[in-house]
Amino acid sequence: MREAAERAGAILRYSCGERVRVGLSMAPLTTFRIGGPAALFLEPESLEDLAAVARAVRETGVEVVVIGRGSNLLVADAGFPGLVLRLGKGFRWTARDGMLLSAGAAMGVPALAGVAFAHGLAGLEFGVAIPASLGGAVKMNAGAHGHDLAEIVHEVHVFSLSRGTPASVPASDAGFEYRRSDLPEDGIVVSASMTLDEGDRDEIRALMDEAREWRRATQPLAEPNCGSVFKNPPGDHAARLVDAAGAKGLSVGGASVSEKHANFIVAQEGARATDVIELIHRVQEGVADVFGVRLEMEVHLVGDFDSATR
Repeated sequence: MREAAERAGAILRYSCGERVRVGLSMAPLTTFRIGGPAALFLEPESLEDLAAVARAVRETGVEVVVIGRGSNLLVADAGFPGLVLRLGKGFRWTARDGMLLSAGAAMGVPALAGVAFAHGLAGLEFGVAIPASLGGAVKMNAGAHGHDLAEIVHEVHVFSLSRGTPASVPASDAGFEYRRSDLPEDGIVVSASMTLDEGDRDEIRALMDEAREWRRATQPLAEPNCGSVFKNPPGDHAARLVDAAGAKGLSVGGASVSEKHANFIVAQEGARATDVIELIHRVQEGVADVFGVRLEMEVHLVGDFDSATR
């Protein structure tokens, strides 16, 4: 893998120059503030940059991970031996056409909710509670307050690394389900359009304020975390199960289950990814022992966790 990364780096430097970084620490790029370095790191600014990435992948087989605002990620202590991409400013834009609001994938969802409010468009108020970029939020069908992106997405634009070309995917073909989609595995979301409704700004603002206040009151925003660790099982809530199983406050090393919200794990200074993954396993086992339910992780693992995964 390291050899593939070195060859990919040489290919990418031909097109992207010194923007290609080697051995960049990923911890500051994640909301968990945990993790080792990326063998290669690049912020693509255009489809031409992504075409260069596609060439590097095709010629070297280097593994690729795309990150946005770094939420919902746990990076291994050893880092990631491939190429990490984070879409740059060229993918941070918005445009309105009637009730259709389009945006680049690097736009933060809370900021996009603010844009919708400024235009008097309703339907994205819940987005202020989703600390993610639009690309990642669309791909995992992120949601909050009983709503998700699938309700409003009209069309998704992706760039295929295997084909080296962009494509459009109507929402009806995206396969949206709870916290997942059928968008191509090798497809990088570069933009999306959403169908919203004309709304009253005072009502929109009230809903956004309510969502912000709920988040401040119920989530450990002042401590490094990755957001919700587990998906809610059908008909129940992961936080309730974790709490009822007696796991709230449980800790391993520098990682602990939040006393404020049982579906959050917070990281203290010096916490390691191995602490977090071991704590995740203990919580899963505790809930399974008490309720017979195996909680499924919502957080995505980046890097090698085999030695820490049971």
